[in-house]
Amino acid sequence: MNDIQQRIASSFDAQGLMQTLGARLAHVQDGEVQIALDYAGHLSQQHGFMHAGAITSIVDSACGYAALTKAPPDSEVVSVEFKVNFLRPALGDRFLAIGKVQNAGKSLTVCTGEVRAFKGDDAASYKVIALMQATIANVAYGANK
Repeated sequence: MNDIQQRIASSFDAQGLMQTLGARLAHVQDGEVQIALDYAGHLSQQHGFMHAGAITSIVDSACGYAALTKAPPDSEVVSVEFKVNFLRPALGDRFLAIGKVQNAGKSLTVCTGEVRAFKGDDAASYKVIALMQATIANVAYGANK
């Protein structure tokens, strides 16, 4: 595991919300992070779809961690703003949030996120259910504690 992967994995493992949701770090590379989440009834809304809060949480984290891959070693990141468009109901057996850095500046990083819904075992067959545009800020290590 390289330094970027270790840095992201360490931070991800410390996130209580990701643990509560049952989310998993699926892929880490420079400028891109993927987070997986299986469907769970206790995370659904009243119609049986995955709740928008769970979907938003994983794509926000995917974008934030993508930004962290570009942040200076003495920095952490926090979300400054984001917008989510839900394209269709969150129906699936599993979900994958993909965060990608579009532009990394000194203090702000702009990311895009996509959430895919999968049914069954076919990894090539999915529907995009949500898109995110996010701005992430670099902050001094420990400043948000």
